[in-house]
Amino acid sequence: MTAPSRLSPADAFRVGAAGLRARPLRVFLSALGIAIGIAAMVCVVGIASSSRESLNRQLAALGTNLLRVSPGHTLQGDQSHLPEESVAMIGRIGPVTSVTATATLATANVYRSDRVPPGETGNLTVMAARTDLLGTVGAGVANGTWLNAANARYPAVVLGASAAKRLGVVRATPDVKVWLGGQWFTVVGVLRPVTLAPELDFAALVGWHAAKSTLRFDGYPTTVYTRTRDDAVLAVKAVLGATANPENPNEVDVSRPSDALAAKQATDTALTGLLLGLGAVALLVGGVGVANTMVISVLERRAEIGLRRSLGATRGHIRIQFLAESLLLSALGGLGGALLGVAVTAAYAAYQGWPAVVPAWATVGGVVATLAIGGCAGLYPAWRAAHLSPTEALATP
Repeated sequence: MTAPSRLSPADAFRVGAAGLRARPLRVFLSALGIAIGIAAMVCVVGIASSSRESLNRQLAALGTNLLRVSPGHTLQGDQSHLPEESVAMIGRIGPVTSVTATATLATANVYRSDRVPPGETGNLTVMAARTDLLGTVGAGVANGTWLNAANARYPAVVLGASAAKRLGVVRATPDVKVWLGGQWFTVVGVLRPVTLAPELDFAALVGWHAAKSTLRFDGYPTTVYTRTRDDAVLAVKAVLGATANPENPNEVDVSRPSDALAAKQATDTALTGLLLGLGAVALLVGGVGVANTMVISVLERRAEIGLRRSLGATRGHIRIQFLAESLLLSALGGLGGALLGVAVTAAYAAYQGWPAVVPAWATVGGVVATLAIGGCAGLYPAWRAAHLSPTEALATP
């Protein structure tokens, strides 16, 4: 018995490629539809991943282990306050690595000169600050110097980035002074923007001891910044209220400034899901284009199918031929779309100053999904072509 003939994979590839070369424009348009869907999916995942990686690097540099303690309200709704000893008590918590505090001085305002009307405060805040503030909140000095043991006892002030702009202070020099709390303070430094403590950007910061001696500061901190070990953030957060104010722990608010950045990441994730859905729709449209191309190909090539059948090609040969064409068409669109998506992601990430990150599963998964859709789209045209009888096919004009 003669063994049935079979198409080798190489032969199936050559036959499928020959069928695509016969209709270049239609093949290009169908592959383009698929490529757009794959590129959309890769771009969505890549841009979201690049943005997330940039955010993660920023958080890693600044630290996600910063906790903020502030006074809440009493049961009667009045504003509470933290004890003077709260900073020292929080510092005794085992996993705490550093702790510092600021205090808002509600009775003091800062002006560029003593001729400015009292009501024109520019929404700037005067704060008393401890000398170890910068290291705890991850801040830096743009120019000048920070408060230290020497100048923190005298009328010296450090301006936040936005406060310096509003007061017209470009650089901190010994001859630059501001009118603060009814007296002149020398500007000794200007801060860079503080990502995790943006309230400092609009503040004029004076020494803790100088605030007590010259600005009638009562010594109660209004914000305590606490750094902990990364593995103990939640545990420390749970005990901060009772530690800061043992008598009234319910009157203490504890927050994590980096939660705002984490919320941005959650928003990016939700947006990624939405855009992935749009990419999937585009991919489905591309799959419909493949099916349409292959069905029309069967109708147009009935004579070719009949001739091949009459020359000995089996139904399996015809089926494999059309499936090979469908898979090759899908592969062209998938690979082109993946390369286009990677290129667009890299260009956009470079424009934004982000690291370019395209997960391998996005590109590989997109190409695999394209092949699966192409295979499904080619099943019916392949089955229909294989079931055409040679006489019926050859008799069709």
